Amino acid sequence: MEIITPTEFKKQEEKFCEKITKGAIFIYPTDTIYGIGCNAHNATSINLIRKLKQRPTQPFSICVPSKIWIKQHCTIDKKIQQAINKLPGPYTLLLQLKNKKAIASNVNGNLETVGVRITKHWFQRYIFKMDLPIVTTSVNKHGQPFMTSLGNLNPNFERNVEFCIYEGPKDGRPSTIIDPQKEEYKER
Repeated sequence: MEIITPTEFKKQEEKFCEKITKGAIFIYPTDTIYGIGCNAHNATSINLIRKLKQRPTQPFSICVPSKIWIKQHCTIDKKIQQAINKLPGPYTLLLQLKNKKAIASNVNGNLETVGVRITKHWFQRYIFKMDLPIVTTSVNKHGQPFMTSLGNLNPNFERNVEFCIYEGPKDGRPSTIIDPQKEEYKER
């Protein structure tokens, strides 16, 4: 696994964005914790993340390029629009997916809903620039503590991840899940 700083990523953004587009599995910082992700259209990469996390069926969330992407691919009503107005931020919105081809079916297990994020973090501008949804899930085996620094990165992840954008230790918590239809808020 190649470890790069945010400065190195920005200097070589074309190279790394191309790797992501082509299906690289990578670790990246968000406004909450580190995430492991890949192009949300690449079923093969998604399956490898599932294997690494030992999470064969549970749905993954996605970081999306913009609110426009949400409006194009998800069902929106007044209540959902209010939830979307909270973005960007440390929230995952559970939304009805109206365009099933917007992501690979193994992201959400062919469910009608998908968890959607727009982070308040510098890396979000590259998701926007690539115009690509990215799988976002914590860097850990299912049920284990999530990665907060390179010191507690599981070696199996390290062997199977192409690169890690590392900006130092993080002490955040996973995003708050909002189900606008139930007006339900819960921290993970």
